[in-house]
Amino acid sequence: MMYDLFSLCGDDISRMSDHATVETMTVAREAICRAQAIQVHAISRLSRIRGHTRWVAEEVALELCAGKQAAAGLVDVAETLTTRLPRLLAAMEHGEIDLRTATKVCEVTAALSDEQARAVDERIAGRLAGKDSEKVRRMARDAVCAIDPDGYAKRATKRRKDRRLELIHADEGMASLWAYLPAEIASAIYARVDGIARKLKTKDEDRTLDQLRVDVLADLALGKHEGLPGVLAQVYVHVPIDAALGITNTGCELEGHGRIPAEIAREIMADPNSVWRKVTCDPVSGAVLDVGRTRYRPPAALDEFVRVRDRTCRAPGCRRPAQRSDIDHHHDYQRGKNGHTSKTNLNCLCRRHHRLKVRHEALVYRMEVKDLRRLAVAAVG
Repeated sequence: MMYDLFSLCGDDISRMSDHATVETMTVAREAICRAQAIQVHAISRLSRIRGHTRWVAEEVALELCAGKQAAAGLVDVAETLTTRLPRLLAAMEHGEIDLRTATKVCEVTAALSDEQARAVDERIAGRLAGKDSEKVRRMARDAVCAIDPDGYAKRATKRRKDRRLELIHADEGMASLWAYLPAEIASAIYARVDGIARKLKTKDEDRTLDQLRVDVLADLALGKHEGLPGVLAQVYVHVPIDAALGITNTGCELEGHGRIPAEIAREIMADPNSVWRKVTCDPVSGAVLDVGRTRYRPPAALDEFVRVRDRTCRAPGCRRPAQRSDIDHHHDYQRGKNGHTSKTNLNCLCRRHHRLKVRHEALVYRMEVKDLRRLAVAAVG
């Protein structure tokens, strides 16, 4: 297959069927992953031959036509993969992940000891196939949080002190305003701005949602509040009861972001503006069983149940919070067969992925509910 792959040209591909085109694309990605693993081994070997001197990066830069900073990064990643994350490197050799994904794991584990890094490596090994780079990074971050909770909390506290705002000028009279701030605050700001923008997006409004979000942010920052609709910014933090009581320091999650230190979650809980309610879970599996709010209309309760369970859009790699996503019938309700409205047939899809599913029948996400906590999601053609 490798020989056939590298013997192909553009004309060959232009005559392929849909299935063959997708297969070629997939095989090419696997070949790239394997080639990058070979390159990692070669860079690591060269570094050992040269005695790990700073000149190795210079040599790599010359041979690979790369910048010195990029080459130095490659040398560091090669050293990390071959010594601290060998199973991650093995996944590259099997064509499961690429260098970009592996680099993200190297960054996430950089502050750990060699022993802790190898523990993360073992924890995520065997779960990498079919995952995009962002999902792998989150898996690694969750593993770091579980293996080194105290260190993770200390690093999180230190990073909060690094919060800042930067103005970056661009061309044609434009600029970027970049903020580095705690995730729960950033999520709340975005939720409020997005909520106001969506209320303003009427049929008579010519501005796009992106344009409206920027205009709303500018109006709020400059004190121009008149005429803006009131919107309550909702940010969801999932906190296990034992973490809330200070018994443990793991399992806390900011919806749309991922794991956060329990100490920060407890600070959010202590905020007088925070509203909390019970979510009943299975004590063994952690599966959501009930959402602790009784309503007369079952559809509304079921809607809430699915959002609490899914937390984000279920499309692979998407992190849009479930609270800002659509509730979708996996099996189309109008088709009748298996299209019932139940927790096993409903899942959250953001508007973009919902439209993608509706408009392109070939691009459907298959959801298999193994239990109410684990949803296996995969694209099927």
